[in-house]
Amino acid sequence: MKRYLFIVIAISFIGCSQRAQEVISPSAMLIKDVHIIDVKSGSVIEKQNIIIDSGKIKRITDTIVNPEGYTTVINGNRKYIIPGLAEMHAHIPQPTTSQKRIEEVLYLYLSNGITTIRGMLGHPSHLILREKAENGKILSPRIFTSSPSLNGNSIKTKEEAIAKVTTYKKEGYDFLKIHPGIKLEVFNQVVTTANEVGIPFSGHVPVDVGVRHALKSKYASIDHVDGFLEGLVPASENVNPADNGFFGYNFTPLADESKIDELVQLAADNKVWIVPTQSLYERWFAPIPADTLLKDPEMKYMPASTLENWKQRKGQYTEDNPNFNEEQWTQFNKIRRKLIKELQDHGHGMLLGSDAPQLFNVPGFSIHHEIDGMIKTGSTPLQILQSGTINPATFFNKEEVFGQVKEGLDADLVILNANPLEDIKSLQQIHGVMVKGIWQSKEMIDTKLKEIAKNAANN
Repeated sequence: MKRYLFIVIAISFIGCSQRAQEVISPSAMLIKDVHIIDVKSGSVIEKQNIIIDSGKIKRITDTIVNPEGYTTVINGNRKYIIPGLAEMHAHIPQPTTSQKRIEEVLYLYLSNGITTIRGMLGHPSHLILREKAENGKILSPRIFTSSPSLNGNSIKTKEEAIAKVTTYKKEGYDFLKIHPGIKLEVFNQVVTTANEVGIPFSGHVPVDVGVRHALKSKYASIDHVDGFLEGLVPASENVNPADNGFFGYNFTPLADESKIDELVQLAADNKVWIVPTQSLYERWFAPIPADTLLKDPEMKYMPASTLENWKQRKGQYTEDNPNFNEEQWTQFNKIRRKLIKELQDHGHGMLLGSDAPQLFNVPGFSIHHEIDGMIKTGSTPLQILQSGTINPATFFNKEEVFGQVKEGLDADLVILNANPLEDIKSLQQIHGVMVKGIWQSKEMIDTKLKEIAKNAANN
């Protein structure tokens, strides 16, 4: 018995000695003493240490051997760490914009903890940008990019649909972007060809298609909750679908909310994800004055010409629009919030997206306006966190790449000063952001943002 105990003790001693002498890679980084938010369960794993190397999370442990052996140590000081967020309805500038400005826009996303973006209006240059981001040649979130727009002008025939869908698949776009105006028979051809060549499709619901047919066609995602309000109008009203206005606003008085459950069930049955972009309807298409929105501090990161354009366009949709009134907008938004809540709780799943940079939605910063809108629908902080982390990873079939703070995944991380499960606004209290192992402290972020603001003021 004594000999057995001696062997066990000896083995334990050898194991401890080996750990104590463990070779630490010169490129390894240590984040020490941090609370991990488990976005799957909503639990908090306290006082953890995270070892990162070659852009990956190598180990998570509650004890750390030889912390002084790491060249780079980030002291978590018992702050909270989450996976990087995904902006699932982003827009990436095209080559008419300078390369410097494109990279500034990408940094605006990063500065707010967004380490993945889904570009929703693709261009050949975005394929190159995606590769540069993947290879670390530019400081950028991970990029998924749509094809160029498929709309009523770009595909007028079934033959055009076959040709473009096939081409975009061969060129390597991640998915197809559906825009308004596509005729039903052309849309059906898009779906058939997309299924044949193996490329998903997302975006708007063309009027000629309608939300029920769109859901049954198995969109990867329907963005803006497009088509849903129109789907609440009883057939007996005999409306012209083309008279729907801004995402169904004109049909608000006709909406039958008892039809919501049917549409939500269709979304669930057909596994269609929803990207609400609710901030559009509470900022751009809303009774709040443009001058009030222009006072938001993040507006300094946008060129004056862009801000002036936003102001004029908002006027066209609201103040100068004879069909717009606050009473109807209030009812319109109430229905949208109810739709989003039901889709959140009983649909297939929700993806966080704000449609930046759309009117008054500054890249990166607009995600917090979107989150505020989602809270107003009744969504919980955990549901919102999941919609921006693990849900996008599931959507892209990349659960073993990003979306959680987990060993083996990419080191896309955000350290926060407070717990976002207790107050979702804590997502704005950023201590630092890491993308594929590249650390950007709050001080580094603030310095870069000052530079971006200065450049915007000169354009």
